[in-house]
Amino acid sequence: MRAAIVEAVGKVSVTTVPDPTPGPRDVVVAVAACGICGTDLHILQGEFAPTLPIVPGHEFAGEIVEIGSEVTELSVGDKVAVDPSLYCNECRYCRSGRGNLCDRWNAIGVSKPGGAAEFAVAPVANCVKLPEHIDVKDAALIEPLSCAVRGYDVLRSTLGADVLIYGSGTMGLMMLELAKRTGAAGVDVLDINPERLATANKLGCSRSGASAEEFDRPGGWDVVIDATGNAGAIQDGLGRVAKGGTFLQFGVADYATTAVIEPYRIYNQEITITGSMAVLHSYERAAALFATGVLDPAVFISDRLPLEQYPQAIERFKAGQGRKIVVQP
Repeated sequence: MRAAIVEAVGKVSVTTVPDPTPGPRDVVVAVAACGICGTDLHILQGEFAPTLPIVPGHEFAGEIVEIGSEVTELSVGDKVAVDPSLYCNECRYCRSGRGNLCDRWNAIGVSKPGGAAEFAVAPVANCVKLPEHIDVKDAALIEPLSCAVRGYDVLRSTLGADVLIYGSGTMGLMMLELAKRTGAAGVDVLDINPERLATANKLGCSRSGASAEEFDRPGGWDVVIDATGNAGAIQDGLGRVAKGGTFLQFGVADYATTAVIEPYRIYNQEITITGSMAVLHSYERAAALFATGVLDPAVFISDRLPLEQYPQAIERFKAGQGRKIVVQP
């Protein structure tokens, strides 16, 4: 089969590799679409993936073409979206229901061969069958949506909160859509990319701008979300949290990124600083939300490229062009 391969740090290509074979409780999925996100750039930088080469692609959906000998829940021909999370189910975090913090955490497309290929293997337990009305080529959006759902699980957002989101890429826009549906009083969005801000306006944010200085809100925001991973945005956002408010680190920062905090302010104003890591008990809920039309794929997916153009897709993403970029094997 044809597959994208991160061969070494900074080097990605598309080549021919052996077709995958399912284990007893696995299925083989003919990939319809695979999304690209910031994690893929980190893998290309030599982070996250324990060893290279690796077939990337953790946001994917497709049609089952082969099932393992012990699979009874799904059948050949079923259309599914795949939760890439692979937990050991043995460590203290797994046993306490915190599998996303697993000591032996793995993921399809991160540490195991992924969906940037014609075919991918997944445990049957990780597959969510899609309803008939869902276009499987759009369902690659379910994985990033499940991360956003996890983010709101962490926030435990209260009704009437004023929310500030840094970044209007795919993840920032998903957080915007969920904020509107969790009872936010207002959702302001920041980005230095005018094209992306235009999409945030289209989706109904309260205000948009390139800097929080453009907004008259000296008391800050109840909820501040960084969806960029950018050091400057993180540092600025930490200073925009209102008394009793929460800062959520949602964007994936480089390992070396640092920010300065003010411990007295955190204490005196009862500010919460928290993070949200990947997917946790949120994938099936995201699939259910997606089926109700919580996201418009025509808005969120800006580029659909053939698998052979995976290196170009990575370059487009790296340059901040478009919104969600997917490759279609």
